[in-house]
Amino acid sequence: MNRFLTAVLVVLIWSCHVMSAAAEVKKWQHDFAQETYGADSNVFSSFTGKWSIDKDGSRLVYAVDGRKWEKGLVSSGVMDKAKGLYGERYAEFLDNLEAYKYFPLAILKKVADFRNGTVNVSFKGISGRIDQAAGIAFNIKPNGDYLVIRANRLENNLVLWKMVKGKRSSVVWIRNVPTPSNLWHTMKIMINGTSIEGYLDNKKYIDYKQNEPISGKIGLWSKADSYVFFDNVMVLTQ
Repeated sequence: MNRFLTAVLVVLIWSCHVMSAAAEVKKWQHDFAQETYGADSNVFSSFTGKWSIDKDGSRLVYAVDGRKWEKGLVSSGVMDKAKGLYGERYAEFLDNLEAYKYFPLAILKKVADFRNGTVNVSFKGISGRIDQAAGIAFNIKPNGDYLVIRANRLENNLVLWKMVKGKRSSVVWIRNVPTPSNLWHTMKIMINGTSIEGYLDNKKYIDYKQNEPISGKIGLWSKADSYVFFDNVMVLTQ
């Protein structure tokens, strides 16, 4: 083989290696077995609602507990938490957060900017007379805007919501999607650029494309007096 062909081969091998590295899937997963009962999670920052490590029998889980909910609750230390996530833009985030006190939100610390990939979580609704809602929040912006896909036991539906400047509006609404209480369910979102797919118990219900690519933080979401357990969080990113 002459030098020219050898050089070409080396370049092709190097290019394939770079492309493979660029497409590498990074996996992060977490259960709450090693966390401290009664404390907030080590990997989430709770901003609205009451979140803590709880027990499902002997199993440690992450819970949002709205049993004493009245008109919404901002979590303790939100200013420091917001500064840790958004730096100098923390005030802008908190301004919109005030309008979302009705919707408990805990943001994952480990992923700075989720764009393409998959988020999985298990959830179990325990109680709630107004709501029994569990969701995955994503595209969370520094100004507090975000998207969320959520299931609600009391309404038997799956909805993609848009939260913009303190106002909520539905984007996709799927009826007749039961999630019985006191049973574990799985929820998954798949993001590819502007494409959003939503799955519940391994079945795809939502397939939506928005105008702008997804980019932002991710978290767990609920509503009002919901008492819900979460576990087995897994994030795959590219």
